[in-house]
Amino acid sequence: MNRNSTEEPASGKSRAAKWRRVVRAGMPLMVGITIASVPAPQGLASNAWLYFALFAAVIFGVITEPIPAAAIGLAGVVIAALSGLVHASPAQATAWALSGFADKTVWLIFAAYMFALGYSKSGLGKRIALLLIRAMGKRTLGLGYAVALADLALAPIMPSNTARSGGTIFPIIRNIPELYGSHPGDESARKIGAYLMYTALAITCVTSSMFPTSLAPNVLAIGLVSQATGVTISWVDWFKGFAPAGFVLFLVVPVLLYKIYPPEIKESPDAPRWAADELAKLGPVARQEILLLALVLAALVAWIGGAKYIDPALAAILVVVLMVVIRVISWNEVIGHAQAWNVLVWFATLVTMANGLVKTKFVDWLAQSLAPVVSGLGATTALVALVGVFYLVHYLFASLTAHTSALLPVFLGVAVHLRGVSPVACALLLAYTLGLMGILTPYATGPSPIYYGSGYIKSRDFWILGLILGMVFFLTYMVITIPWLAFLNI
Repeated sequence: MNRNSTEEPASGKSRAAKWRRVVRAGMPLMVGITIASVPAPQGLASNAWLYFALFAAVIFGVITEPIPAAAIGLAGVVIAALSGLVHASPAQATAWALSGFADKTVWLIFAAYMFALGYSKSGLGKRIALLLIRAMGKRTLGLGYAVALADLALAPIMPSNTARSGGTIFPIIRNIPELYGSHPGDESARKIGAYLMYTALAITCVTSSMFPTSLAPNVLAIGLVSQATGVTISWVDWFKGFAPAGFVLFLVVPVLLYKIYPPEIKESPDAPRWAADELAKLGPVARQEILLLALVLAALVAWIGGAKYIDPALAAILVVVLMVVIRVISWNEVIGHAQAWNVLVWFATLVTMANGLVKTKFVDWLAQSLAPVVSGLGATTALVALVGVFYLVHYLFASLTAHTSALLPVFLGVAVHLRGVSPVACALLLAYTLGLMGILTPYATGPSPIYYGSGYIKSRDFWILGLILGMVFFLTYMVITIPWLAFLNI
């Protein structure tokens, strides 16, 4: 009798688990089939509509994860290529399917994982983490602000948020949670690791909009605004226009996440003393730590001032090679880092899938379809609606640069013709969102897949927090910036 009573609950749990797997697998298929069964809207080619159905199914698959996200992305690319939805020619379809693996951001993300491995192997990451804990580790909120201040200090001089947050901040803070007994992939992740990781991502999205030099697409946006309005936006003008909203969000984000995504460890008064003892046990800085620090500083110099001579991604890969040469890490550790290769495949395929929306002209059709609707509204309503659509459409993109180059010219064309609103103000309101929209999804900006792949933040939490903070960012930004630009007479 006892044996049966034990078997029944176990069998019930097994059936429930199988049912959940079926639901997780069925939802993306249902979404894709439902969209595909609807006739293509007027003005849109049937292959573009079918491709959008496939894209939607892939994104829902990434959310529900019936199989690993990277495998879902790879499956989507293969189906699109084999079915000829983007290119009818097999050769062109194959070239398109593999194009994401040539994306610079993809390899910069991979290099960030190697940097983190180097910090861990050499002991430098642990040393820097202990120094941070000794200085600000009494309260978890203090650590959150320490991470935020580090990003803010680098933002004006590093035009790649992937290099700044993914390649510099992440490898360091990755060492902090485990010192508090918080480990990726299990229940202890919420002790402190999940909070620190998501705070780092949210802050870099804010700082990416604060300065024209804190995000590469910002510079592209300034050029496009100049073409559309004839006005050249200076560094000071950009910063001045976004500063009020930017600093409000900068100050609020660590506290807001502390409330809605709270760490279990909130205070640790003995942590600074313990960190000092651990630093004493580590002893003097080792040779490997010095070598790694020199390489990291060389990468920072290349990222900040060497853009004319070497691309940030290539500089990062060069540093990885040198890390292997001087034996900070081994080649076997590079090829054996499953998490890094998994994220590389996942993000490369999503970049390709998002590019397919542009290639099939789906994005052009969407923007052109929305233009008449927006222009028929009142001035302020039309402005908010236009910027809101531009912001939310980023759910379809895995690259801020692709979003900027594909959509900003179209939306600028609509914005500059809105009655009763300054064309320059419209243009700035669109351009300022480029950093903020990186919070929306696990693939929205370069650092996102790095923090998503850290194992500290559950997939469900990532999507929910992205939606919440995405709305907080947008509403705060619009409420403050629209009257502020009017006050500045822009």
